[in-house]
Amino acid sequence: MGKAVGGEVNATLLPKVRGKLTPDAPLAPLVWFKSGGTAEWLFEPADVDDLCDFLSQLDPAVPVMALGLGSNLIVRDGGVPGVVVRLGKAFAKVERVDATTLKCGGGASGILVSSSARDAGIGGVEFLRSIPGTVGGFVRMNGGAYGRETKDILVECEVVLRSGEQVTLPVDALGYTYRHSELPEGAIVVSATFRGEPGEPAAIQAEMDRIAAAREASQPLRSKTGGSTFKNPEGDKAWRLVDAAGCRGLMRGGAQVSEKHTNFLINTGDATSADIEGLGDEVRARVKAASGVELEWEIQRVGVVK
Repeated sequence: MGKAVGGEVNATLLPKVRGKLTPDAPLAPLVWFKSGGTAEWLFEPADVDDLCDFLSQLDPAVPVMALGLGSNLIVRDGGVPGVVVRLGKAFAKVERVDATTLKCGGGASGILVSSSARDAGIGGVEFLRSIPGTVGGFVRMNGGAYGRETKDILVECEVVLRSGEQVTLPVDALGYTYRHSELPEGAIVVSATFRGEPGEPAAIQAEMDRIAAAREASQPLRSKTGGSTFKNPEGDKAWRLVDAAGCRGLMRGGAQVSEKHTNFLINTGDATSADIEGLGDEVRARVKAASGVELEWEIQRVGVVK
């Protein structure tokens, strides 16, 4: 079912779902940059079984992409072909397993996970408070901040493969490196088990407050942005290289390098995704010319250039 016809997914052949399936769905409202095109199809599954059934019946040639909070993402102006899967409230539950362990749905936010850990007296998870994303994104990208990474707390994750098969992967199977995992292409993280350490809720809250204040002071959180744009090179900081190359405040169309934190790009109002990605590439070129360092994108760029 769901054969791709002439490069487009024929609606009459899509598998039946219990969740919500929307054609030509605007993605700009769902991503932090507030720019970009539409999803050919946006699927919001009712539950894990709905997701498994849909993917198992969908033509394997149809591309599938998971979308979390859209914080670390440029959706190109030509939109995203195939199916974009967005995990809603059914995937946002956080449950205590034991004294130091939480099982978290793939759609749960970092704030929800860290707050639930605090309430359960589980420390070591506070850093998730500062990452604007969902559990699925943390697991895929080995999200991290303030000296900790997902790999430090992950026990295992449950994923639905592109084939529709549901499998459990231990942390060692994910091949984690800096901001990278070897999660199979098209796999969607539906839950993750995190292990922290015993802690006092008041002390955990104090650490979360410290992290939130540090982030507020250093990052342009009130802007339409995408989080850290480039990965930090070995032994250096991306923001320092961008600043040293004279890019602070640099603009292209409606896109700007943040004056507050030079590893952040901002949509100042009406930037297209082409403006934002083009500005990022210009920054990379200037940094390469100034320092010889080739910055790698940390932000994901998806979809079709218009």
